[in-house]
Amino acid sequence: MNLVTVREHARLAVGPVAAGSLDEASIPESAFDWLCAEAQRHRSGGAPLVEVGGRRWLRVDNYVGVLESPCGTRIEILPKHVDGETDVATARRVLVNMLRHGLRLPVRDVGPTALQTFDAPVSEWIIQQFLLELDRLVRRGLRFDYVAVEEDLRYLRGRLRVGAQLRQPPGRQHLFQVEHQVFSPDRPENRLIASALLKVAKATRDPGNWRLAHELEHQLVEIECSRDIAADLRRWSSDRLMAHYRDIRPWCELILGDRNPLSALGEWRGRSLLFPMERVFERYVEARLRALLPRGAVLRSQVASQWLCRTKEREMFNLRPDFVIECDGRRYVLDAKWKLLDAADPANNYGLSQGDFYQLFAYGHRYLTGEGRMALVHPRTPRFDSALPRFHLDDQLSLDVLPLDLESGAWELEWLIAPVN
Repeated sequence: MNLVTVREHARLAVGPVAAGSLDEASIPESAFDWLCAEAQRHRSGGAPLVEVGGRRWLRVDNYVGVLESPCGTRIEILPKHVDGETDVATARRVLVNMLRHGLRLPVRDVGPTALQTFDAPVSEWIIQQFLLELDRLVRRGLRFDYVAVEEDLRYLRGRLRVGAQLRQPPGRQHLFQVEHQVFSPDRPENRLIASALLKVAKATRDPGNWRLAHELEHQLVEIECSRDIAADLRRWSSDRLMAHYRDIRPWCELILGDRNPLSALGEWRGRSLLFPMERVFERYVEARLRALLPRGAVLRSQVASQWLCRTKEREMFNLRPDFVIECDGRRYVLDAKWKLLDAADPANNYGLSQGDFYQLFAYGHRYLTGEGRMALVHPRTPRFDSALPRFHLDDQLSLDVLPLDLESGAWELEWLIAPVN
C-alpha cells in the first residue's frame, strides 16, 4: 500500500515533486485517473472533491480524511490550520480532537499520551475507537431478545397455529404449523454493529485493528448484517436495558454512512472517509460554545427565521447565521469561518472577506434590529492569536473577530458579557 499525506488544497501530480512537503505529492497514474472520475461524480452531486488543473496535476479541495483508490494508494488529507510546513502528528491530533468534540463521539483513551502516540490516518483512529467500544460491549454482553418464529416442524413446539394447520395441502399433514419464541441476538442494534464490523474489517490496514476486528467477527458470527440500515437505525432502542449500547451508536452511524458530506458531516465509501472542513469547524465551534456558555444561555444553530428582503408576494433570500445565542435577555449572532487570518496585515484587511462582513451586516439588522454584538470565529494560528480590534458596523452594532484554539479549545468569551464601547 502506498500512503500519501497532504493537507487541504494540496497539489497532487503524476511525476516527481519536491520531497518533504505537505502541499504537493506524487501519486500513481491509476490513482490520478480514479480521482478525476471521483471528482466528476462528486461535482454532479454538488460537492467538488478536487480541482483538475490539467493532464498531469490536480488540487484537492477543502475535504479532510482519507481517500483510497482501487489500486491501493491511500491519500490522507489533513487540515491546513497553520501556514508553512505542518507537523503531521500535530495535524492528525487537531483533526481527531475536532471530530470527537464536533461529532460528540464517546472516545476512550483520549488523553494527551494516547493522541500523541497515535500515528495513523484518521480513518484508522475511527476504526480503532469503534473496535475498542465493541470489545467492551461484547465483554459486558450482547443484548438478546425473544423473537417470534413461525415454522412447520415434525413435532409440536410452542403454540399450534390451528388455521394454518387446517389449510395444510395434501402430503404435508404430518407437519405441524407452530409459533414459538427463540432467544436470539437478532436485534436492529446487533445487526447494525455486525454491518459496521464487516465494513471496518475490510477497510483497516493497521495490523492491530485487523487482528481485533477478526477476533470480534468470531464473537458475532451468529448475527446477520442489516438489510435496511436506515430502518434499523430508527428502531435502535434507547431504554435503560440498552444503556450500555449508547456509546457505540455514534460510531455505527459514522461508519455506516448515516452522515454524508452533502447532508451532514462525513461519508465513508469503500475505504474512503471524507469530511468537509467547514462543517467540521462549525460543529467544533458549536461543541465549544455549549461547553463554555454560562448557565441559562440558549444556543440555536442554523437559525432561518429572517429574510433579507420581501416583495408584495413573498420574502426572499433567507438569512441563516451559524449560531444565535440568547443570554440574560440579550441576543448575539455568531458565525464560524474556516479561514486563516493574519493579524499583522491590516493593509489587506487581515485576510477577512468583504462578503462575510456584508452577510454579518444583514444578520445584525435582521436578527438584532441593528443593535447589539456579533462575533466571527476563525481558527487560532501563530499569525492570529488574539482578537482583532473591534469592528463597528453601525452606531450600536459591533463585531468581534475571535480566534479559537483547535487543540485546547481555549476561547475568549468576554465579548459575550462586556459592554459595547
